Amino acid sequence: METSDQHEWLEADGLGGFASSTTSGIRTRRYHALLLTATNPPAGRFVLVNGFDAWIEHGGTQFWLSAQRYAPDVLSKNECLRSFQFQPWPQWSYQLGLDLWLEHEIFVPHGQSLVVMSWRLSGQVEEGYALTVKPFLSGRDYHSTHHQNDAFRFEPIIESDRIRWQPYGDIPAIVCRSQASYHHNPQWYRNFLYTEEQARGLDFLEDLAAPGDLVWQLDSGNREAVLTLQAEGFSEINSSSLEDLVAALRLSERERRTKKTDVIQRSAETYFVRRGTGQTVIAGYPWFGDWGRDTFISIRGLAIASGKLEATRDILLEWANHVSEGMLPNLFPDRGATPEYNSVDASLWFIIAAGELLDAASAHPGLVDNTGAQKLKAAIEAILSGYQKGTRFRIHQDEDGLLAAGVPGVQLTWMDAKVDDKVITPRVGKPVEVQALWINALAIGKKFSPQWESHFEKARQAFENRFWNDARQQLFDVVDVDHQPGVIDPATRPNQIFAVGGLPLPVLTGPRARQVVDRVEAKLWTPSGLRSLAQDEPGFVPHYFGGPRQRDSSYHQGTVWPWLAGAFIEAWVRVRGNTPEAKQEARERYFESIRSLMNASGLNHVSEITDAVEPYTPRGCPFQAWSLGELLRLDQAVLTP
Repeated sequence: METSDQHEWLEADGLGGFASSTTSGIRTRRYHALLLTATNPPAGRFVLVNGFDAWIEHGGTQFWLSAQRYAPDVLSKNECLRSFQFQPWPQWSYQLGLDLWLEHEIFVPHGQSLVVMSWRLSGQVEEGYALTVKPFLSGRDYHSTHHQNDAFRFEPIIESDRIRWQPYGDIPAIVCRSQASYHHNPQWYRNFLYTEEQARGLDFLEDLAAPGDLVWQLDSGNREAVLTLQAEGFSEINSSSLEDLVAALRLSERERRTKKTDVIQRSAETYFVRRGTGQTVIAGYPWFGDWGRDTFISIRGLAIASGKLEATRDILLEWANHVSEGMLPNLFPDRGATPEYNSVDASLWFIIAAGELLDAASAHPGLVDNTGAQKLKAAIEAILSGYQKGTRFRIHQDEDGLLAAGVPGVQLTWMDAKVDDKVITPRVGKPVEVQALWINALAIGKKFSPQWESHFEKARQAFENRFWNDARQQLFDVVDVDHQPGVIDPATRPNQIFAVGGLPLPVLTGPRARQVVDRVEAKLWTPSGLRSLAQDEPGFVPHYFGGPRQRDSSYHQGTVWPWLAGAFIEAWVRVRGNTPEAKQEARERYFESIRSLMNASGLNHVSEITDAVEPYTPRGCPFQAWSLGELLRLDQAVLTP
């Protein structure tokens, strides 16, 4: 494929760290790095090696192999880069002559904070080629930027084929292995410019330290240069020769990646990372951690629908340890951190995922033993009881059986943007998708405890009686707004689709369900998913750009969310009888356009959001778990014949 600054690749290490950049090689984000390690997997992330300069010389001619952008807008760009490919890992091809090519590759072995890089000449190779690689180091928190300072330590410790740098004493050392000659030449490179950060209104300039040059002599007898960079203490210390080590890593990674032939399932593995002795799910790369709501939504596609049931079990059992007053934290608590119980729907999404796991376990004896099953059921019971009796933020079952929630200044639903003290979409009262989740959670709970039967019936009847907006032939987005009986929010938003699709039990059926699907399609559907607000509604914002305040103000005011395509497409198929013909038509009309997003921004992944109008430019996080998870759930569960 052609190279560009807009297409990004990601090599995740399974620990929370990664390597990432653009296909052009120009870093556009502070998060683009060669060696980004999670010091407390999957948290405590630090950028150790940001990038590199590289060039090859022969007979007085220099061929530039890397590209950088400096302020104010100075571009150092190679002219010999011809193509990029991403399977099984990032690879670039450079043309040095009529029949002379240089192939460059980067890959990250799973389970280690280590990156492997190689450059190999092919074609008519003469004598006397010198390849030089100059690493750029920092050693900073991955959310920040680095600047020239006197504390940075350039001095290496060199032993055999290893060079060890430790720029700062409180971060992991960088261990470099190669057969190159090392020439110590400490320098600061100033004012790298990151255009994506500039566009997002964040710090976008950075200074990086270059301790020295690595130089290989290449010829017909020695065509390949190999380099590994690792975070000391977070990768295996291997005594094998560098050539044997890289050959073994290359073989094992190729075998691991080719076990799954489907590209969506292969990409799904990226989001499962180690936490303690178990696993968790990263909500998105490059800046998200493991969030509760995102985990429970995405795991249904990333794991349950694709048969990764053991991981689902372990993750949900770990989360079950953190129920408090009937709530689960929205952010997984790190050691010593105070959990944030500020979500009304995360706990309900947990029940949905746990219910689907228990259903799947019935066909897989031994998957969930009695102790595990009882633990999941106890968590479900604790959440339902806590919500029914009342818990934080005025979350409680109201007299009509529906779930009320919210206090001023706190965002509890997935539409959670906040600017200073202002919640952009407060949705205090009884939000429509929260009711769909509540009724589904009660349906799951009554399988194990008959006390929830009456609550289920009451809530379901109240939903049918209270949410229908006859004037618009759709559902209200919120009823009893701000806990005021009878006050409604009629805005056309996508949340109503969960009453028909996206959850195990549709709470709206018949002609009204069809009308909701038709209304959502007419007002909200785009080739990238559903808009968060209809174009003719007050407050609609067509583009997501600008500084943090501007972006947060538009986050749920029109911006398209690809993950919502899962609920919409499932609803569309359901109201047509779930027939094979409807499923095939849905694949052709809707699914394929969402799948095509895998080539739009983060390669082989789906972005977090897009603009609300054409050309639906990808925005936000380029590698998003629930976007890919819902695509996989559609493919493996919803749209299967």
